This record gives sequence, structure tokens and C-alpha cells, in this order.
Amino acid sequence: MNKTVHIIAGPTASGKSARALELAQQKNGVIINCDSIQLYEGLPILTAKPSEDDKAKAPHKLYGALHPNDICSAGNWCEIVKPLIEETLTADQTPIITGGTGLYIKALMQGLSPIPDIPEDIRQATIKKQKQLGNPAFHAELQKRDPVMAERLHPSNTARLVRAWEVLEATGKSLAEWQELDRISPPAHWNFELEIIMPEREDLYRRCNDRFVQMLKIGALEEVEAFSKKLESGEVDSHVPLAKALGFNHLREYQRGNISKEDAITLSQGETRRYAKRQVTWFRNQM
Repeated sequence: MNKTVHIIAGPTASGKSARALELAQQKNGVIINCDSIQLYEGLPILTAKPSEDDKAKAPHKLYGALHPNDICSAGNWCEIVKPLIEETLTADQTPIITGGTGLYIKALMQGLSPIPDIPEDIRQATIKKQKQLGNPAFHAELQKRDPVMAERLHPSNTARLVRAWEVLEATGKSLAEWQELDRISPPAHWNFELEIIMPEREDLYRRCNDRFVQMLKIGALEEVEAFSKKLESGEVDSHVPLAKALGFNHLREYQRGNISKEDAITLSQGETRRYAKRQVTWFRNQM
């Protein structure tokens, strides 16, 4: 029997979360996150995680599920989400995947190369090595062992660098070799229904601007300050993905006295609009 897996995708501030909640209430749904930043604990306001009120209306999974120091690629996310989808279907509930990380969605729908599961000890050792060396040196080490993958990956792409190294460590084969093999398709009984929300550009940009102002009203500055302290104390690594959350660096510069609050807001809104534009382009070309 086919079982429907709903996917609600689109750019930031497009209204995905509201649509997912509406659908969850209609279909006994479980909302499962596929936003690569919302995966991490910390900065719930700035990353637009669902509110406590929304979470009370329907189950939400994989929001704030990872420590900021963890590293998660599309392959890692698929390893986490597939059993969660199956568990939801088995319970006669409706999985509703929502978020703006298109690579995660594409990997889920189109399948991945048949890479064996990576043992946790190898994964943790790889992450530790990356943290000790830093990205440029880690990339250089990968270049020595796997020049094909090193050539494909930018030194700043931590998640993909770690993935390439851990696959090589665990299997003795380059990720490039695995990627040449036929993909493993999603389970045959999963029936994907994809909905991409694409507001008109002017409306999308207005949403981006308005949402950022609202974030400030409900405490974004306070959580930026708290997260900054974790970075400065070393509790959280300085180059984690969460530190690249939209607006974080501009608000941090304001708190340090380097720019005005008005400039921090304007720069953050511009950064958000540009990110939304890139997402729109990606979804139109890839999905």
C-alpha cells in the first residue's frame, strides 16, 4: 500500500511552517524538519523555529535536535529521517517534511548512493580531527588521500568535507566512487507529494523584512548575546553552521558597538532577502 509523505518546501519566510501546521491538523500529521540550521539547538527565534504554541498543536521532530558542534550533511540527515518517516507511517500518522534545504529534500526523494552506515566511532574521530586541524588544513589532508573529492569540495564546506573523510575511513573507497553507483531509491511504498511555496518576489521580500523586525521584538537580540558567550567561551566552536544564521553576525556587530542597530537591521534584512532569492532560483532549477 502506498503511504503519502508530504513535502512542503520553499524559500525562507514563504509560509512553509504555517502550511505544514495546517496540513498536520488536517491529516493527523507529524512535522519533520528539513532545514539545516533549524536542526541545531540554540537561536530558536533567529532561525524561526516553531513556537511553543505551534508545537502544542502538532508533533514537531528534528528541531533543535543536534548540538551546534555536530556536523550534518544531506546523507547524515537522510540516515536520521528515514526511520522517523517509517515510524510515523507505522503509527498511522502523516509525515510532513518541511524546510528550505533543497539538497536534503532532493536526497530524500531521489535517493542516495549505497554508502554503508558510518560507525559512530569513525564519525566522531573524523569530527574531532576536523576541529583540531581547522578547515584549510583538513582540506589539505583530504587532498593527499582523496584528491578527486578534495577538488570537488570548497575548504569552507565543513559538512561535506567531514562526509568525504568519514566515508573514506569507513569503507576504504572515495565518496566519488560511491557516487558513481546506482542510487538506492526511497522505499517503494512511500508516495511523495511535493508542494513548493513560492510567493511573488515583492511579497517574499516584505515577509523577510517584517519577520526580522518581529524576531527582534520577541527576543532575538538576547539570544544572540547568549549564543555569542558560548562561542567566546569555547563551549561552541567558532565556525559552526549555526553561527551563520541569517542576521547573527550583524546583530553581534551591533552588540559589540561596531554598527548601529538600524544598520544591523537593514543589513540583516538584505542578507535574508538575498538568501531567499538564491533559494527561489535553486528550487526552480532543481525541483
